[in-house]
Amino acid sequence: MILADENIGQSLIEALRSAGYAVNSIYETARGISDDAVIIRSRNPPQLILTEDKDFGEWVFAHGIRDISVVFLRYDFRDTDLLIATLLELLRTRQPDLFGAFTTVGVQKIRIRRL
Repeated sequence: MILADENIGQSLIEALRSAGYAVNSIYETARGISDDAVIIRSRNPPQLILTEDKDFGEWVFAHGIRDISVVFLRYDFRDTDLLIATLLELLRTRQPDLFGAFTTVGVQKIRIRRL
């Protein structure tokens, strides 16, 4: 299951849902909640936090939050279609590897760091 942060665009959410992924959208259900509230929601049931917010890197690496799974998207808006294809392929081939990790996804590079 995926928990899409408030900053994730509807086109990306729709692409994930169309591919069969269950996506809970903060924008649709709890707009305006804090990052720590997103983290709490991501824990039960365990969900991948999909975000474009660099603050989640700070939560993990500076504050030592380890019991979450983050997929951080870095891309230019013009590359949205390519990013969607990259993300779908990553989920299809390596989804179990994304849990318990901080994953950075760009159109040219993917980095998975275990927590």
